[in-house]
Amino acid sequence: MALLTLEARTAPALWRHVLEQRHPRPAYLEERPDGWLEVSWEEAGARVDALARALLARGVKRGDAVAVVARTRLEWILLDWAIMSIGAVVVGLYPTNSAAECDYILDHSEAVFAFVEDDEQYEKVASVFERPIVRFDELAEFGASAGEDEPEPVGEDDLATLIYTSGTTGPPKGCMLNHKNLVSAALGVRTNLEDGSDTVLLFLPLAHSFARIVHQAAALHLSTLAIVADVARVPEALRRTRPTVLPAVPRVYEKIHANVVGEIERSSPVKRAIGRWALRVGATKRPTGLQGRIADALVFKKVRARLGGRLRVGVSGAAPLGVDVLEFFRSLNMLVIEGYGLTETSSSLSVNDPDDYKFGTVGRAVEGCEIRIEDDGEILVRSDSVFLGYFKDPEATAAAFTPDGFFRTGDVGEIDADGFVKITDRKKDIIITAGGKNISPQNLENALKASRFVSQALVVGDRRPYVTALITLDWDEVNGNGRDPDELVQELVDEVNRDRVRVEQIKRFTILPRDFTQEAGELTPTLKLRRRVVQDHFGDEIEALYL
Repeated sequence: MALLTLEARTAPALWRHVLEQRHPRPAYLEERPDGWLEVSWEEAGARVDALARALLARGVKRGDAVAVVARTRLEWILLDWAIMSIGAVVVGLYPTNSAAECDYILDHSEAVFAFVEDDEQYEKVASVFERPIVRFDELAEFGASAGEDEPEPVGEDDLATLIYTSGTTGPPKGCMLNHKNLVSAALGVRTNLEDGSDTVLLFLPLAHSFARIVHQAAALHLSTLAIVADVARVPEALRRTRPTVLPAVPRVYEKIHANVVGEIERSSPVKRAIGRWALRVGATKRPTGLQGRIADALVFKKVRARLGGRLRVGVSGAAPLGVDVLEFFRSLNMLVIEGYGLTETSSSLSVNDPDDYKFGTVGRAVEGCEIRIEDDGEILVRSDSVFLGYFKDPEATAAAFTPDGFFRTGDVGEIDADGFVKITDRKKDIIITAGGKNISPQNLENALKASRFVSQALVVGDRRPYVTALITLDWDEVNGNGRDPDELVQELVDEVNRDRVRVEQIKRFTILPRDFTQEAGELTPTLKLRRRVVQDHFGDEIEALYL
């Protein structure tokens, strides 16, 4: 691609290259109360330049940390480009972060400036931060204060952003990513449609590395980025913006699958029979011929219409997605592929290619990435997208790398004969029973969540005599089925246990009265389980399973 001729792998160089293409399609689609507003590349470039010069005029220097606390908004993306363009360091905070969490990150990162979305975020940040704070509704006025100073050149090795981990096992760590890391990660993204005609729907939180690689790679490919701040607006945004690419966490795809299956099961006997038949036909690798056309006309075309009618590829990351869900989307003629990366690798490591994929894997290593498997199964990686280390934590940084420079991912997996990577579990999450047997909880949890009746599941058993499970239910589906919940879940557990050896089988379970939530600290902003928190909150229920 032309980008490979850049003078340096830096965010400013990438942004300049993109603007020089003068692409006629919109750069961004921004949802407003009166509809979706198209924002051209020219306008976006002017706004980024004004914000950058205003930051310089306010005394923000190269290497200074600048925080952004907001939902996924166009302003966040423009600030990302602007802050990096002057050599300052972007620090993203989730709007769901508490005041105490904001205090920790703002202090730890040594932020000198903060941008916030609204009055609510302003009050929260102002309670713990004494440096300048600008609300999004003040950005136009802020940009108008631009001076004439030119930013200093930015180098590949300059720090670009601090992305704080979600803290599933302790206080968040600040992952130091330089410009070479970010641009290398964006270069590793392949959509197999390089003509700038894609529309990408982005609702993922921009404080997370997955969303950052999405918005930067979308610009690289001259794709139009449709931006959704409110997750509840995603169904409407799908219909209105009609995207071709959907990056999402597994829970989104699981919910779409569960909703469709639930509708089929709740329909009349005739429609139910047709729907079940269509799903069986769709489970084949490439449903074609008369059966495929009938199934598409009766069921799949209608589902695609709800998703905008143009989706050709979805990218799932952050956690495993069940093969049954992947096969379901393939039956819709909408391929969902899994990729793999961590904040420490700029969300880049491996990905399935739309033209060469294998369900149940996270694809092959991206170009320029070396992967090897340690003797204990841990996945090790070395590439230009691997971070510099943890900010102010040299001990954790040293522990994260092998003597020959490979990053320890903490994930356990394998590489098959064709080079596809398969993740089996997080190293620290593996259950070792009282009998010394190693068990992967994620495999069991994913099998349980494959049911439309199960919303979440946590498998327990470390240093215990047998394996148990905490299960939360989708009560709309359960109540619509009319079955006794305990009997229903017992059948599901029996099905999950059927093909597993005795030590891996779930012996007992309990149905919890509520879902795990972000508000209770049980889920990260990308909906990963904080296992220790869940086990602490439901400690009595767990102990009762071992009486």
